Amino acid sequence: MRISASILAVAAATATTIAVAETIHLHGGAEITGDIVLRKADTLIVDLGFRVIEIPADEVSSIAASDAGLTAAPESFDLYETEPGRTEISVKENIGRCGEAVVQVRTPTGLGSGFVIHPSGYVVTNQHVISGEHQISVTLFRQGENELEQVHFTHVRIVAMDSWSDIALLKIEDTGDRTFVTAPLGSYDELRQGQSVFAVGSPLGLDRSVSEGIISLTNRLIEGRLLIQTTTEVNPGNSGGPLFNLRGEVIGVNDLKLIGLGVEGLSFAIQVSTLKDFLRNRDAFAFDPRHPNAGFRYLSPPRHSTGSHGKDESP
Repeated sequence: MRISASILAVAAATATTIAVAETIHLHGGAEITGDIVLRKADTLIVDLGFRVIEIPADEVSSIAASDAGLTAAPESFDLYETEPGRTEISVKENIGRCGEAVVQVRTPTGLGSGFVIHPSGYVVTNQHVISGEHQISVTLFRQGENELEQVHFTHVRIVAMDSWSDIALLKIEDTGDRTFVTAPLGSYDELRQGQSVFAVGSPLGLDRSVSEGIISLTNRLIEGRLLIQTTTEVNPGNSGGPLFNLRGEVIGVNDLKLIGLGVEGLSFAIQVSTLKDFLRNRDAFAFDPRHPNAGFRYLSPPRHSTGSHGKDESP
């Protein structure tokens, strides 16, 4: 089918989406490179520089960032990276881009999810997934040439953990010369109500499961913690897995859901800003194997008591 390139009014530039040069691949094999200024359910509006055209959505096979685009270079912050120049793509396309960074975390008493943030094998998960455990394994799923490969790592060290924020940092030790695919961290300041998000994890042990939803509220107060409320379906086993935006950036760590008769679509994730603070200050939460449920332990202050003669008997 031929695509009619109808010239649109300059008013199309009022779209709220930031235009970034992308290459649009059509089913017939043709390619069009331009700035997508508006995405509709049935149409893409693309600025070619000399004219603005409409492309029917059903004629598009895929969209990729163009080398000619204004793509910003990844920025490295200690253990994690950000990629502010990423463009939004579909959930299906994102799975191919960031799915390999999602892992399954197992202990003798349960399992959860996690994601790799550093090429050397640093993994983020929930503290409650590995609390009280020393035998931790991580399973990576990667697409081989002809089949899906499961790579198991059994030498996993706890680097830091915090029971209040419910975040833990792990390090895969038996990596050999492997370089891991990582998931970049996004920005909390860019989150909006109604924004599309998706989760990848191992609910009930069903690895590589994907669920999609929207952000219901960016700052819901739950038991003294500010969490992201979403409609993304999560279940036991999703804990510690990433909540992605459509740029494939981690904007939250899946943490809990509310359950009850008639309760649906109430899931919560740790804000990415909380995760970044934890990673930057991980020395304060350094794991002490003598006290497996938290980081460093501090002695309680001495307690004062009054004896029968009214004298202070504290040591």
